[in-house]
Amino acid sequence: EVQLVESGGGLVQAGGSARLACTASGVFFDDQDIAWFRQAPGREREAVGCASTISGDPFYADSVKGRFTISRNNAKNTMYLQMNSLKPQDTAVYYCAIHPGSGCLWGSDGLGSWGKGILVTVSS
Repeated sequence: EVQLVESGGGLVQAGGSARLACTASGVFFDDQDIAWFRQAPGREREAVGCASTISGDPFYADSVKGRFTISRNNAKNTMYLQMNSLKPQDTAVYYCAIHPGSGCLWGSDGLGSWGKGILVTVSS
């Protein structure tokens, strides 16, 4: 019943920027932690970043710190991932996810919701 839909993926030149959006429905969005994950071919799924309703500053993976920014617009039930200075190694399927506020300490508890994923390809 909960649905997350990503948009904004595509092909980007190295050094360029892209902005992903994820719109949620079927849930009260305002009190959900929001996160972005990615999975490159042959790699484990990686947490890119997370922003919690009950914790402090957002978390970002070291590989994207200073380049990626998570934000949200609760009035639109939408979360965003701004990606700057993109590198070929950023090429991956990106997934948005939400979870009841937990300080971004998520387990596999079945309470999270996930988008289907969207491909971002960074050319060199």
